[in-house]
Amino acid sequence: MDHLLEQTLCLFQKNSTTISMFDMLHNMRRINDSTYAHSLNVAIIGRMIGMWTDLDKKDLDVLTLGGLLHDTGKCMIANEIINKPGALTDAEYAEIKKHPRYGYEIVKDLKIDPRVKKIVLNHHERCDGTGYPIGLYGDDIDDFSDIISIADVYDAMTADRCYRSGMCPFEVIATFEKEGLEKYKPQYILTFLEHIANTYINNDVLLSNGQTGKIVLINKQHLTRPVIQMSDNKFVNLETQPELYVQAII
Repeated sequence: MDHLLEQTLCLFQKNSTTISMFDMLHNMRRINDSTYAHSLNVAIIGRMIGMWTDLDKKDLDVLTLGGLLHDTGKCMIANEIINKPGALTDAEYAEIKKHPRYGYEIVKDLKIDPRVKKIVLNHHERCDGTGYPIGLYGDDIDDFSDIISIADVYDAMTADRCYRSGMCPFEVIATFEKEGLEKYKPQYILTFLEHIANTYINNDVLLSNGQTGKIVLINKQHLTRPVIQMSDNKFVNLETQPELYVQAII
């Protein structure tokens, strides 16, 4: 466990800023082993959320380890299901939903922080009771599992999969804004949304009208509607132009 954690923390030492960290995450999309890359990404994003909420180093290490191990149970599921390029059948999806329990069975007797074991079991639980495998509500879900669930969903939705292309981060942020307060604890989802949007300042983007520009300002009231500096140095405030939206980070 110490070696696993050490390898991940090396990435933090090499990336001194939040912006450089998320640039690295996007580049890591090229790793072929999607489960490995996803677990590493979730560990890093989970740790970032912990840093944004002022957790101490011990707690940050627990979050990081929980992110690394959260999908351990997938090793008990057939590769044909994990890597299936098309839609899953009901039976296949039911099998996928067992991976938190499978993972918990693997880690439950290990000498690791109990919060890591809870993350493995509860990272698909949602505050509105729609999650699995137990269907917990609200505060019945521990804080660290809630943090890792946010990191898990963000990375899963923005990553390319064999059955679909990854979504633009701003499209994912819009989804979180729409339903996040019902599914996740407000103190974590609101902190995540504000910080994650700010990491894309100075990134080049493709707009829905085919033009390109650079994000120069995030509108705090409408995180998915930033101010864009266009190639001709004119500024476009997407908050006042609802017909336009960020289609991709480039």
